[in-house]
Amino acid sequence: MQALVVSPWLLPALYLLVVGDAFLVVLPSETLVVALGALWGATGNPPVWALIAVAALGAITGDALCFAIGRRAGTDRWRWQRMRPIRVAIEKASAAIRSRPAVLIFTARYVPFARIAVNLTAGASGLPARFFLPLSAAAGLAWAVYNVVIGALFGAALAEVPVVAVIVSVVVAISLGLAIDAIAAWVIRRREARESGQ
Repeated sequence: MQALVVSPWLLPALYLLVVGDAFLVVLPSETLVVALGALWGATGNPPVWALIAVAALGAITGDALCFAIGRRAGTDRWRWQRMRPIRVAIEKASAAIRSRPAVLIFTARYVPFARIAVNLTAGASGLPARFFLPLSAAAGLAWAVYNVVIGALFGAALAEVPVVAVIVSVVVAISLGLAIDAIAAWVIRRREARESGQ
């Protein structure tokens, strides 16, 4: 494991995985960031600031590419954009991107299909890049710090058994992610119900 965390290929591979996760939700970028945070907490490697910077840069790059695709191609050009989960997410994002873009961009960073939908829709809707990019950068940095901190807390607590620290931190991060998804969905449903009742 020590050979892995000091490999010169680790951070470039992390960057590419996080960028790819902007389009392919099956890629486990959050899991890897949390796991590497746990390893840092347990062993001191990889360097935590490099880990946060690379994860944030990958998130920001992926979101910017998705935004650019939305700007250039719209939200229904390719078959994957018409898959039911993505289509539903795009329709919801389209209705809200103009009225509350900051909330959507920040919360969608933690919800896989919503992240794709919001970034594509932000580009397709004509939301100015000068507005989208700073919000995306702040959301990407917050996401990277959040995942690294979750991992690091368990890595430090279970420093004697780094493998266990990785496993526990990943399980906790996934559980917190599911809880955030549920809370965000509940808040959105309540807001939509309130707006439709007016």
